[in-house]
Amino acid sequence: MADETIEASSAHALVDEIAAKIRARIMSGDIPIGAQLRQAELASDFGVSRTPVREALRQLQTGGLIDVVPNRGAVVRVPAPWEVREAYEVRAELEALAAARAVSRISHGDLDRLRAANQEMYDRSVDGGAPARALDSRQENDVFHNTIVLASANARLGRAIAEINETFPRNVSAQLLVNDERHREENYQEHLRIIEAIERGDAEAASAQMRAHVHGAGEQLARWYERRSSTVFTG
Repeated sequence: MADETIEASSAHALVDEIAAKIRARIMSGDIPIGAQLRQAELASDFGVSRTPVREALRQLQTGGLIDVVPNRGAVVRVPAPWEVREAYEVRAELEALAAARAVSRISHGDLDRLRAANQEMYDRSVDGGAPARALDSRQENDVFHNTIVLASANARLGRAIAEINETFPRNVSAQLLVNDERHREENYQEHLRIIEAIERGDAEAASAQMRAHVHGAGEQLARWYERRSSTVFTG
């Protein structure tokens, strides 16, 4: 009985591990939205049988990250634009709270980190090859937002924001910065206004600037999915 319990526990752990690896590939864009997830290929990649892969895909389907489409099988799900707008509406309020809390708690080192991350994000979204630019700009954008969340000193708030951020593939918003010069410039200036409000100790302005910034980013993302959703499953 004890051996069976250990074996079952190990099997569950393997499924969770494989699901996490597939999720990471989807979130990074290595597996793009609309792509098929073939069990045989994934099993070969991970060096396991199809059974844990199948269970991992079911787990991801339950979580809403993949769909099972007739004649195609498991595919990376294309989020509906309304889902993006709803998620970013909530995220905007949470990050606005984080910015307001950060005003009285942030250090000079954190402010320097915000400025550096914003400048690096802008510079890297302009220079180099497109895939590398998207990855680099996303990482620096994460540094910017995570620095404010950490400075807010509320772990539950941080977890709630992270949960929303893990809902949609992260590479898409980075591609928008790389491919849209106007959006890139607006994003950079919005970050500057957030930094300035925090630095001068204006919690109300920091909150309002962050809320507007996240709402705008969500609308950009929702419009991208609106355009993409009409073509992703054709062919």
